[in-house]
Amino acid sequence: MRVGLFVTCLVDLMRPRIGFSALKLLEAAGCEVVVPATQTCCGQPAYNSGDRAGALSLAKKVLAEFGDCDYLVAPSGSCAGMIRSHYADLAKDEPGLAPRMAQLSAKTYELTDFLASVVKLERVPGKFEGSITYHDSCAGLRELGVKRQPRALLAKMPGVRLTEMPGAEECCGFGGAFSVKFGEISAAIAEKKCDAIRATRVDAVVLGDLGCMLNIEGKLRRMGDETTRVLHVAELLAGDL
Repeated sequence: MRVGLFVTCLVDLMRPRIGFSALKLLEAAGCEVVVPATQTCCGQPAYNSGDRAGALSLAKKVLAEFGDCDYLVAPSGSCAGMIRSHYADLAKDEPGLAPRMAQLSAKTYELTDFLASVVKLERVPGKFEGSITYHDSCAGLRELGVKRQPRALLAKMPGVRLTEMPGAEECCGFGGAFSVKFGEISAAIAEKKCDAIRATRVDAVVLGDLGCMLNIEGKLRRMGDETTRVLHVAELLAGDL
């Protein structure tokens, strides 16, 4: 099985370890992993800002890089959601492109969904002793239905004790450009999320999108919380802590 790993530009720039963790997990599942060196952005920022031409250009680039893979997998519900849910809309006015883009979208998965639903990974390489809570990132949850999958994989780690926080499915306040355009509202949403995390008194909050991670971790630290760890689910499952 030939799997293309879409690292995401944010992971590449801010926390490359997540990409290596995703690679380790895919290889543990027996996949042949392809990581095109030319990959950049999925086009979501352009698409959300109304720049359809820019987004389509990036979508075509992703198609050229990953089109011959059996699957495309991303450690991000946000980027996977963009490719799976919106590429068809971008290509709808180009008859020669639309079928190929639809094929790419259909074989695109968020990492935990792929591991739990497609390859059905039985064991994970990571070990962790401690308590966690899980934040359901908006795009993964609402566009791709990612909810059960990360929890099912975390349940394979005997040392992990999961405590669900109030409002686990509520937004962290990031929302990409939303946090820039509506800073005060974003900050208030983030504070509510961090209050819910702190109320669980866990060792770490775990989630599947780096944008949400950076937003939550930044807010926790500004609130004086220097101890609660903020971890990507791939890092935890792979043992890269």
